[in-house]
Amino acid sequence: MFKKIVLVLMTLLIITGFIMSLILQPPKPPASQAFINGTVLTMDSANRVAQAVFVEGDRIQQVGSNEQINALINNDTIIHDLKGKTLLPGFIDAHGHFPGSALATLNVDLNSPPIGKIKTIDEMITALQTKADTTPKGEWILGIGYDDTMLAEHRHPNRLELDAALPDHPVFLMHISGHMGVANSKAFEAAGIDKNTPDPDGGVFAKNADGSLNGLMEENAAIAVQTMAMDFSVFDFLNMIKVASDEYSAFGVTTAQSGAVDIRMAQGLGMAAKLGLTPLRLELWPMFDSLGLSLLDGSDDAQALGNSRSHLGAIKIVADGSIQGYTGYLSHPYHAPYHGDKSYRGYPRVLKNDLIDNVEKFHAAGYQLAIHGNGDASIDDILTAIELAQQKHPRKDARHIIVHAQMSREDQLDTMKALGVTPTFFVAHTYYWGDRHRDIFMGPERAARMSPTASALAKGVPFTIHLDTPVVPMNPLLLVWTAVNRLSSSGSVIGAEQRISVEQALRAVTIDAAWQIHQDNERGSIEAGKLADLVVLASDPRQQPETLKDIAVVCTFVGGAETFSAHH
Repeated sequence: MFKKIVLVLMTLLIITGFIMSLILQPPKPPASQAFINGTVLTMDSANRVAQAVFVEGDRIQQVGSNEQINALINNDTIIHDLKGKTLLPGFIDAHGHFPGSALATLNVDLNSPPIGKIKTIDEMITALQTKADTTPKGEWILGIGYDDTMLAEHRHPNRLELDAALPDHPVFLMHISGHMGVANSKAFEAAGIDKNTPDPDGGVFAKNADGSLNGLMEENAAIAVQTMAMDFSVFDFLNMIKVASDEYSAFGVTTAQSGAVDIRMAQGLGMAAKLGLTPLRLELWPMFDSLGLSLLDGSDDAQALGNSRSHLGAIKIVADGSIQGYTGYLSHPYHAPYHGDKSYRGYPRVLKNDLIDNVEKFHAAGYQLAIHGNGDASIDDILTAIELAQQKHPRKDARHIIVHAQMSREDQLDTMKALGVTPTFFVAHTYYWGDRHRDIFMGPERAARMSPTASALAKGVPFTIHLDTPVVPMNPLLLVWTAVNRLSSSGSVIGAEQRISVEQALRAVTIDAAWQIHQDNERGSIEAGKLADLVVLASDPRQQPETLKDIAVVCTFVGGAETFSAHH
């Protein structure tokens, strides 16, 4: 009875919050504002640099010199004297999972350095027990971001350890890759999984020598438990949106992406954007086997689910897994044998024939596709599927995306160019996992070629770069720094020949990121007629390539409305 009362009260609270949001409305921009005395990196086709910008409402009206912009100023114009600071288009999240960055804040943060503090399994257990002390018995405990290769024990925690430490709660620990996790016995029981449950296609329930579950679930095997552990209340979901929005805005992000949504996520995020509960523009990618199917058969409508601040874009397919989780699908074996198997190459999450069928049906229906592929064998399958779809149903400028494209070979980049396929590279891997890719997963030669941005640039293959947040924290300037410097967290260079310039890296998080999602006519550069999505930086990143990750974001604007100020 008590739970029902609480549920009713919470529902009333949420409804009240929505009504207040309708009354308050999101912040509106001034009638006009001028940004003067700055270094304006426009990111237009000529990489033009200007001094000043004039904005009316939510649109840029003119870009030019101080003299030109001063002539447009009237008594009501808000004037921003940049005093030499740098104005850029707002950063566009080319691939991520908004509002997932709030997961570690609201649950148990199990990240290791350089992201978090966890270095041992005992420290992990202690953090989980601290959360359990304030969580009613029987409720889920969710841990986020553990990395087995960063723990002193160099292994995953196991089911029996979690059972002993947390006997009163179902527990799920999500690996930093997002492609696997560990559960305790109560979690398996809740999901109806036992030692006799068969492995699903594209997934593995890891077993002990006696055939019992050891707790680790890879890829599709983790979906059932993960779904139950992440069945958040509406209140928790709104809190996540608020926390993530504040974080993204503080780092200059104006367009966030949620790169794998079902109908509930699409509706929830769309409503949040419409009501101004997030100031960000949202790019939502429906999952192919859930919302994608209902869009395909007409039972859901992409335009009805979207609005002026939330857009349903490419259909997302996850073709393989994670290199650092040994589930990325490679053409040649991993550098360090997996459980002693020197021939181990990972495996596809979607079988090749199924991938071909799915790509064809969405391509034929006119959808853009965004297909996750880390290993080069997976990228081979993806390119084959796209090529076959194009042969059967020719389309101009389909602009299909390969997400991560981490181990792309030179010949695969040539094929991408021929097919009009655009990769988005998770180049921050060089910082967070570069040393381990070199020493454990890929070996020196392949690690040096991971996220081959310079090769793509040389071949004329359009690309973007991304952080896959919450896999790593949202910080576009650190992302740009990784593409420019390719330094690991230990300071080692990971593939110097794949470095690109500051201007090229900035384009990959602004205009090229807008182009990749067919939004370059509206955002991504500072040009007359485009939306006034802007970020002010304390200094010019072109002048300090080695330290640009440390440049402060001064303020952020979405549609001319300030969403963050370092002075507030």
